[in-house]
Amino acid sequence: MQPNQYRDVRLEKLGKLKALGLDAWPRKAKRTHGIAELAATYADAEAWPNEKLEALELSVSVMGRILTIREMGKSVFAHLTENGEKVQAFFRMNDLAEPGWDVLKLLDMGDFISVTGPLMRTKTGELSVRVKEIQFLTKALLPLPEKWHGLQDKEQRYRQRYLDLVSNGDVLKTFQTRSRIVSAVRRYMEDQGYLEVETPMMQPIPGGATARPFITHHNALDMDLYLRIAPELYLKRLIVGGFEKVFEINRNFRNEGLSVRHNPEFTMMEMYEAGSDLRDMMALTENLLSKVAREVMGSVELPWGDQVISYAAPFRRLTMKDAIAEYGHIDRHQLEDGESVRSLARAVHIEDADKKTVGTLLGDLFEHHAEKQLIQPTFITDYPIELSPLTKTLEGDDRFVDRFELFIGGMELANAYSELNDPVDQLGRFQAQMDEREAGNDEAMLLDQDFITSLEHGFPPTGGEGIGIDRMVMLLTNSASIRDVILFPLMRPTKPNEATEESKEN
Repeated sequence: MQPNQYRDVRLEKLGKLKALGLDAWPRKAKRTHGIAELAATYADAEAWPNEKLEALELSVSVMGRILTIREMGKSVFAHLTENGEKVQAFFRMNDLAEPGWDVLKLLDMGDFISVTGPLMRTKTGELSVRVKEIQFLTKALLPLPEKWHGLQDKEQRYRQRYLDLVSNGDVLKTFQTRSRIVSAVRRYMEDQGYLEVETPMMQPIPGGATARPFITHHNALDMDLYLRIAPELYLKRLIVGGFEKVFEINRNFRNEGLSVRHNPEFTMMEMYEAGSDLRDMMALTENLLSKVAREVMGSVELPWGDQVISYAAPFRRLTMKDAIAEYGHIDRHQLEDGESVRSLARAVHIEDADKKTVGTLLGDLFEHHAEKQLIQPTFITDYPIELSPLTKTLEGDDRFVDRFELFIGGMELANAYSELNDPVDQLGRFQAQMDEREAGNDEAMLLDQDFITSLEHGFPPTGGEGIGIDRMVMLLTNSASIRDVILFPLMRPTKPNEATEESKEN
């Protein structure tokens, strides 16, 4: 049948349910226990055989969505699901109070009901409710995906995540795990003495990262505002104001393309600690990941594709030049000479190799040769200053800065600095960024004069870092795409005929 035919049949059943005098949309479900609660307590057949369950004389009321329903003579068996767990409802004609059997005949897979009765275990050992009373809750007018194989089309899965969650237990488990990961991260930060704060999502000047922002307009003030690309400059203002340790877990927005590792709206944690530097951020990061992996996933050795990643601290450390030399099989000394670096860039067809600075080309060579090969957790340090306008320079070499990026599974997970706190130096770097914008780089930073003013009031030595929460969840749950760990990823709009085809697949 087509969706409209399914809908017509189910609407007819809904009318018959109403004719029985039932409230088609009751305000509250009769429920004494959650299905997950019953499963956790009584699922073990050896600990709770049928005789022991019957001796309890425990009558329960549970609510759930009907996953399966099958009739066997004067008995009906149905599986109800709630929060990813299942329990069987066992109906017998003589057990049900009126109009129970008539209600049962009008139910379909996908409907919500509540059942009341004593717990029992069937001959096959399945935990069940022997139903004495049934409460109709909601009629599903459209069917769920066929046979619980889940939605096969990935685009459809992302667009109709609600169906994906119902029909694919692994997907639901991934997002339950995501919530536990975020909670574990938050607990760890609080245990380290950090305070969680909130900073503006709409900003008059987008700052804290080099990215193209989304623009909106405030009508009452008649001014353009930008969805934030990073909370960095506001969090640093809090350090100026006297906070010692702050962190924020929230959304960033960057007007960029879509990929398996990029969504324009994503979750980031940023943290800043007065009096610390890059080495302190390294220790915090590797301990955080080790603790979260062990606490939430049960191990520091976790699968990633066909490999195993160890989150046991400490993590490996490499300078950017050392990583290029090791993974690109290049003589390290070649990276000390500007013309040699330019020649190496031309050899691998890096775009505009003759126009870019040597520091920018080193970043390109690292991305080309090393980034995707960094599977085990690795801190990459000593970045060229061109790539890091908010970072202190290395002592004794102002061409490079005190920054690391953490790579795991071939992708960047975290980015940290020994923060620049010299307002004169910072103003000069902002001005260099403005020159880049005028030259056509629309991702270069804008000058934030109020931030400079805050630095002039005194900004102590500070370590700061951003960690991608979505990518952390990808890694810990072995998910290949960022869309698999974001409940409602941004999708390209469908054309009318494409939407029709998707409806047919339902």
